[in-house]
Amino acid sequence: MSTAAAAAPHERAAAPVEHLDVLIVGAGISGIGAARYLTAESPGRSFAVLEARAELGGTWDLFRYPGIRSDSDLHTFGYAFKPWREKESIADAPQILSYLRETVRENGLQDRIRYQHRVLEASWSTADARWSVRVERVDTGEQVTLTCDWLFCAMGYYRYDQGFTPEFAGLERFTGTVVHPQHWPEDLDHTGKRVLVIGSGATAVTLVPAMARRARQVTMLQRTPTYVMPVPRRDHLANLLRRLLGDERGYALTRRKNIAQQYAVWSFCQRHPKAARKIIRWVNTRQLPEGYPVDEHFSPPYDPWDQRLCAVPGGDLFKAIRSGRATVVTDRIRTFTEHGVLLESGRELTADLVVTATGLNVQAFGGIPMSVDGEPVRLAGTVAFKGMMLSGVPNFAYAIGYTNSSWTLKIGLLCEHFCRLLAHMDRQGYRICRPEVADPAMPTRPFLDFAAGYIRRAVDDLPRQGDRGPWQTSTSYRDDARTLGAGQVTDPELHFA
Repeated sequence: MSTAAAAAPHERAAAPVEHLDVLIVGAGISGIGAARYLTAESPGRSFAVLEARAELGGTWDLFRYPGIRSDSDLHTFGYAFKPWREKESIADAPQILSYLRETVRENGLQDRIRYQHRVLEASWSTADARWSVRVERVDTGEQVTLTCDWLFCAMGYYRYDQGFTPEFAGLERFTGTVVHPQHWPEDLDHTGKRVLVIGSGATAVTLVPAMARRARQVTMLQRTPTYVMPVPRRDHLANLLRRLLGDERGYALTRRKNIAQQYAVWSFCQRHPKAARKIIRWVNTRQLPEGYPVDEHFSPPYDPWDQRLCAVPGGDLFKAIRSGRATVVTDRIRTFTEHGVLLESGRELTADLVVTATGLNVQAFGGIPMSVDGEPVRLAGTVAFKGMMLSGVPNFAYAIGYTNSSWTLKIGLLCEHFCRLLAHMDRQGYRICRPEVADPAMPTRPFLDFAAGYIRRAVDDLPRQGDRGPWQTSTSYRDDARTLGAGQVTDPELHFA
């Protein structure tokens, strides 16, 4: 054996660690948007998008249940930079996926996305002014380490691998099929079956009319009613503006109109909840059969927009009820039986298929363990800065959209702000950016100040928000347009080094 060959095992150098300016985690609507803004606003900056799954699209590729669609219009749920050209304003998942894939192709992002790359942990070193990110190749099991100046989390706030199902007494006795919408089997056929949908949120009101077209009967079982409002599938004014002004100008005008419309509805509900409740009830009454018990099934105990309103395109849920193919029952489950569920009232509902549309499990920032200089980051001990960074965590940004309006409206604003922040650091020669709360006695409240059950279950494990700027997480597009869109990137409580 030659001397060189013998020495090779001892002299073999470790593979160099790849370094990027920005590492984006998640290739859903937020991550794709962030990638496009970096491409347009910071063209010389190196970045990659890590996606644990084998496809892009996040929510819109993961969920496969019947009728899956947006509950916001695509003129505001879409990106500001890419017009929505379909006739339907409320779109289904395949249409949204097509839109996202077009965005990737049109902006040359195909090679930026690394599929089946799951982030295992991220650690920040102040001495090196960078993150070290340990990543697993889901397809091979191989683990690699990347470093980056900035870590940008675009994974939303719920778990992709697990939906929420409460403990149901006697569930093991049920002889039919039980499925959660987050894990819908491709081969599940509900034709001619008696379907019981447990839940009353956006997923349930989507599933019921979609399944009623082929099922023998669909029953929506809810503990508490939800506010439900019909919305048109098509925005006729938007389609007219596109024809008259072209895609770009017509889309821009429609977007402004719908932003104002969303704000007006939400603001009215906040200021005049009793009047809003009466209007919603009046609309529901007109949509439902004469004599229908509206107050029992469609009158929640909370005010409008304390939780998100459920939009039903073309009033499809109400149509299914009027046709007799769908019914609503408001009651509590005592126990499952062999053939269905026994309710607290003593009534038994029979079913061949039970769908547990009972919600999501919240998981902030993908559940990625993070540390700063060897100290684990405890999310509940951090405070959100401008709704996009965390106190005490350097060079970390995240993208979480609105809960009371179209999610993507906020994503665009904070991505633009993020790019301006990077440009400012470049001009000043800064490498580190860290928000720090100046007043330790500042009162705080939940990060997502929203009454939905899936938020309440996780609130103690989430970051907090303060009672003043820049520590408040705004839910107003108008306010964010001033602070994120046009506001300064510097702040006395944002420290650079």
